Amino acid sequence: MVTIAIDPGHGGEDPGAVGKGGSYEKNVVLSIARRLKTKLEQIPNVRVMLTRDGDYFVPLQVRVQKARKVQADLFVSIHADAFVEPTARGSSVFALSEKGASSTAARWLANKENAADLIGGINIKTKNQHLASVLLDLSTTAQINDSLKLGHEMLGQIRRVGKLHKPQVEQAGFAVLKAPDIPSVLVETAFISNPDEEARLVSEQYQNDLSDALMRSIERYFSRNPPLARTRNS
Repeated sequence: MVTIAIDPGHGGEDPGAVGKGGSYEKNVVLSIARRLKTKLEQIPNVRVMLTRDGDYFVPLQVRVQKARKVQADLFVSIHADAFVEPTARGSSVFALSEKGASSTAARWLANKENAADLIGGINIKTKNQHLASVLLDLSTTAQINDSLKLGHEMLGQIRRVGKLHKPQVEQAGFAVLKAPDIPSVLVETAFISNPDEEARLVSEQYQNDLSDALMRSIERYFSRNPPLARTRNS
Protein backbone atom coordinates (compact mmCIF):
# COMPACT_ATOMS: atom_id res chain seq x y z
CA MET A 1 0.00 0.00 0.00
CA VAL A 2 1.34 3.41 -1.05
CA THR A 3 0.16 6.43 0.94
CA ILE A 4 0.20 9.89 -0.64
CA ALA A 5 -0.44 13.12 1.26
CA ILE A 6 -1.86 15.95 -0.84
CA ASP A 7 -1.68 19.40 0.67
CA PRO A 8 -3.98 22.11 -0.76
CA GLY A 9 -2.28 25.36 0.23
CA HIS A 10 -3.80 28.08 2.41
CA GLY A 11 -7.46 27.92 3.55
CA GLY A 12 -9.81 29.60 6.00
CA GLU A 13 -8.71 33.11 6.96
CA ASP A 14 -5.71 32.69 4.65
CA PRO A 15 -7.05 32.98 1.07
CA GLY A 16 -3.60 32.78 -0.51
CA ALA A 17 -3.20 34.73 -3.74
CA VAL A 18 -6.23 36.44 -5.26
CA GLY A 19 -6.68 36.77 -9.03
CA LYS A 20 -7.86 39.91 -10.80
CA GLY A 21 -11.12 38.11 -11.55
CA GLY A 22 -11.67 37.45 -7.85
CA SER A 23 -10.56 33.79 -7.75
CA TYR A 24 -9.01 32.65 -4.47
CA GLU A 25 -5.97 30.41 -4.53
CA LYS A 26 -7.31 28.42 -1.56
CA ASN A 27 -10.41 27.37 -3.54
CA VAL A 28 -8.63 26.58 -6.81
CA VAL A 29 -5.98 24.37 -5.20
CA LEU A 30 -8.55 22.49 -3.09
CA SER A 31 -10.49 21.66 -6.25
CA ILE A 32 -7.34 20.43 -8.01
CA ALA A 33 -6.32 18.42 -4.94
CA ARG A 34 -9.71 16.70 -4.77
CA ARG A 35 -9.52 15.78 -8.47
CA LEU A 36 -6.00 14.41 -8.00
CA LYS A 37 -7.12 12.38 -4.97
CA THR A 38 -9.97 10.81 -6.96
CA LYS A 39 -7.65 9.86 -9.83
CA LEU A 40 -4.92 8.43 -7.59
CA GLU A 41 -7.41 6.32 -5.62
CA GLN A 42 -8.34 4.52 -8.83
CA ILE A 43 -4.83 3.03 -8.86
CA PRO A 44 -4.62 -0.30 -6.98
CA ASN A 45 -2.93 -0.20 -3.55
CA VAL A 46 -2.91 3.59 -3.34
CA ARG A 47 -4.52 5.58 -0.55
CA VAL A 48 -4.63 9.37 -0.35
CA MET A 49 -4.89 11.80 2.55
CA LEU A 50 -5.74 15.48 2.13
CA THR A 51 -4.24 17.79 4.75
CA ARG A 52 -7.45 19.81 4.47
CA ASP A 53 -10.73 18.89 2.75
CA GLY A 54 -12.57 22.14 3.33
CA ASP A 55 -12.14 25.88 3.72
CA TYR A 56 -10.27 26.01 7.02
CA PHE A 57 -6.82 27.00 8.20
CA VAL A 58 -4.15 24.36 8.86
CA PRO A 59 -0.76 25.47 10.27
CA LEU A 60 2.25 24.50 8.18
CA GLN A 61 3.70 22.25 10.90
CA VAL A 62 0.38 20.44 11.28
CA ARG A 63 0.30 19.72 7.54
CA VAL A 64 3.68 17.99 7.89
CA GLN A 65 2.57 16.18 11.06
CA LYS A 66 -0.56 14.86 9.33
CA ALA A 67 1.56 13.36 6.55
CA ARG A 68 3.93 11.74 9.02
CA LYS A 69 1.05 10.39 11.13
CA VAL A 70 -0.27 8.35 8.19
CA GLN A 71 3.31 7.36 7.25
CA ALA A 72 2.99 8.96 3.83
CA ASP A 73 5.35 7.82 1.09
CA LEU A 74 4.97 11.14 -0.71
CA PHE A 75 3.87 14.71 0.10
CA VAL A 76 2.58 17.04 -2.64
CA SER A 77 1.68 20.63 -1.73
CA ILE A 78 -0.46 22.42 -4.35
CA HIS A 79 -0.46 26.19 -4.87
CA ALA A 80 -1.33 28.85 -7.47
CA ASP A 81 0.98 31.80 -7.01
CA ALA A 82 0.78 35.54 -7.68
CA PHE A 83 3.48 37.93 -8.75
CA VAL A 84 3.71 41.71 -8.98
CA GLU A 85 3.89 41.48 -12.77
CA PRO A 86 0.64 40.12 -14.29
CA THR A 87 2.63 38.76 -17.24
CA ALA A 88 4.36 36.09 -15.09
CA ARG A 89 3.11 32.69 -16.22
CA GLY A 90 3.74 28.96 -16.13
CA SER A 91 4.01 26.10 -13.65
CA SER A 92 6.90 25.44 -11.27
CA VAL A 93 7.93 22.59 -8.96
CA PHE A 94 9.96 23.13 -5.80
CA ALA A 95 11.88 20.82 -3.48
CA LEU A 96 13.52 21.54 -0.15
CA SER A 97 16.99 23.05 0.02
CA GLU A 98 19.44 22.69 2.89
CA LYS A 99 21.95 25.07 1.34
CA GLY A 100 19.89 28.13 0.46
CA ALA A 101 17.51 28.87 -2.37
CA SER A 102 18.32 28.02 -5.98
CA SER A 103 17.23 31.51 -7.06
CA THR A 104 16.16 34.83 -5.61
CA ALA A 105 12.61 34.17 -6.78
CA ALA A 106 12.56 30.79 -5.03
CA ARG A 107 13.74 32.37 -1.79
CA TRP A 108 11.11 35.11 -2.11
CA LEU A 109 8.37 32.54 -2.70
CA ALA A 110 9.45 30.34 0.22
CA ASN A 111 9.46 33.33 2.58
CA LYS A 112 6.01 34.29 1.33
CA GLU A 113 4.58 30.76 1.78
CA ASN A 114 6.26 30.32 5.16
CA ALA A 115 4.52 33.48 6.38
CA ALA A 116 1.12 31.79 5.91
CA ASP A 117 1.05 30.78 9.59
CA LEU A 118 1.21 34.42 10.64
CA ILE A 119 -2.16 35.01 8.95
CA GLY A 120 -3.65 32.21 11.04
CA GLY A 121 -2.23 33.70 14.21
CA ILE A 122 0.66 31.25 14.58
CA ASN A 123 4.24 32.46 14.68
CA ILE A 124 6.32 29.62 13.28
CA LYS A 125 9.49 31.30 14.55
CA THR A 126 8.49 30.85 18.17
CA LYS A 127 5.90 28.06 18.28
CA ASN A 128 7.33 24.60 18.96
CA GLN A 129 10.87 25.69 18.22
CA HIS A 130 12.22 22.24 19.17
CA LEU A 131 10.11 20.43 16.56
CA ALA A 132 11.05 22.98 13.91
CA SER A 133 14.76 22.53 14.59
CA VAL A 134 14.49 18.73 14.67
CA LEU A 135 12.66 18.68 11.32
CA LEU A 136 15.27 20.98 9.83
CA ASP A 137 18.22 19.00 11.21
CA LEU A 138 16.82 15.67 10.05
CA SER A 139 16.12 16.78 6.49
CA THR A 140 18.34 14.32 4.71
CA THR A 141 20.08 14.30 1.37
CA ALA A 142 18.08 11.18 0.49
CA GLN A 143 14.75 12.97 1.02
CA ILE A 144 15.83 15.88 -1.17
CA ASN A 145 17.20 13.57 -3.89
CA ASP A 146 13.91 11.65 -4.03
CA SER A 147 11.99 14.94 -4.08
CA LEU A 148 14.07 16.16 -7.02
CA LYS A 149 13.32 12.91 -8.90
CA LEU A 150 9.59 13.38 -8.32
CA GLY A 151 9.80 17.04 -9.31
CA HIS A 152 11.58 16.12 -12.54
CA GLU A 153 8.80 13.65 -13.43
CA MET A 154 6.19 16.32 -12.69
CA LEU A 155 7.79 18.92 -14.93
CA GLY A 156 7.94 16.36 -17.75
CA GLN A 157 4.19 15.70 -17.49
CA ILE A 158 3.04 19.27 -16.74
CA ARG A 159 4.76 20.65 -19.85
CA ARG A 160 2.34 18.52 -21.90
CA VAL A 161 -0.68 20.47 -20.62
CA GLY A 162 0.73 23.97 -20.08
CA LYS A 163 3.75 26.22 -20.01
CA LEU A 164 6.57 25.89 -17.47
CA HIS A 165 7.81 28.93 -15.59
CA LYS A 166 11.17 27.25 -14.98
CA PRO A 167 12.36 24.10 -16.81
CA GLN A 168 14.14 22.68 -13.76
CA VAL A 169 13.10 21.84 -10.19
CA GLU A 170 13.79 24.85 -7.95
CA GLN A 171 14.84 24.57 -4.30
CA ALA A 172 14.24 26.70 -1.21
CA GLY A 173 13.54 26.37 2.52
CA PHE A 174 9.78 25.79 2.43
CA ALA A 175 8.56 24.91 5.94
CA VAL A 176 5.89 22.60 4.53
CA LEU A 177 8.51 20.42 2.77
CA LYS A 178 10.55 19.66 5.89
CA ALA A 179 9.31 16.17 6.76
CA PRO A 180 12.69 14.43 7.10
CA ASP A 181 11.48 11.03 5.91
CA ILE A 182 8.95 11.87 3.16
CA PRO A 183 9.89 12.98 -0.37
CA SER A 184 8.08 16.31 -0.65
CA VAL A 185 7.40 18.79 -3.44
CA LEU A 186 5.48 22.04 -3.80
CA VAL A 187 3.72 22.58 -7.14
CA GLU A 188 2.88 26.10 -8.28
CA THR A 189 0.20 25.14 -10.80
CA ALA A 190 0.10 28.55 -12.53
CA PHE A 191 0.07 32.27 -11.75
CA ILE A 192 -3.40 33.25 -10.57
CA SER A 193 -2.24 36.87 -10.97
CA ASN A 194 -2.08 36.34 -14.74
CA PRO A 195 -5.64 36.85 -16.12
CA ASP A 196 -5.20 34.15 -18.80
CA GLU A 197 -3.89 31.62 -16.31
CA GLU A 198 -6.56 32.55 -13.75
CA ALA A 199 -9.20 31.68 -16.36
CA ARG A 200 -7.51 28.33 -16.97
CA LEU A 201 -7.12 27.60 -13.26
CA VAL A 202 -10.85 27.89 -12.62
CA SER A 203 -11.80 25.79 -15.68
CA GLU A 204 -12.74 22.15 -15.21
CA GLN A 205 -10.76 21.18 -18.31
CA TYR A 206 -7.46 22.56 -17.05
CA GLN A 207 -7.99 21.24 -13.53
CA ASN A 208 -8.60 17.79 -15.03
CA ASP A 209 -5.62 18.00 -17.39
CA LEU A 210 -3.33 19.17 -14.60
CA SER A 211 -4.47 16.54 -12.10
CA ASP A 212 -4.00 13.91 -14.83
CA ALA A 213 -0.44 15.14 -15.38
CA LEU A 214 0.32 15.03 -11.65
CA MET A 215 -1.16 11.53 -11.35
CA ARG A 216 0.94 10.25 -14.26
CA SER A 217 4.11 11.75 -12.81
CA ILE A 218 3.45 10.13 -9.43
CA GLU A 219 2.84 6.77 -11.14
CA ARG A 220 6.09 7.11 -13.09
CA TYR A 221 7.99 8.11 -9.96
CA PHE A 222 6.83 5.05 -8.00
CA SER A 223 7.49 2.72 -10.94
CA ARG A 224 11.13 3.84 -10.83
CA ASN A 225 11.42 4.36 -7.06
CA PRO A 226 9.29 1.77 -5.23
CA PRO A 227 8.84 2.60 -1.51
CA LEU A 228 10.57 -0.61 -0.34
CA ALA A 229 13.53 0.05 -2.62
CA ARG A 230 13.87 3.56 -1.26
CA THR A 231 13.76 2.21 2.30
CA ARG A 232 16.50 -0.33 1.59
CA ASN A 233 18.74 2.22 -0.10
CA SER A 234 18.40 4.93 2.52
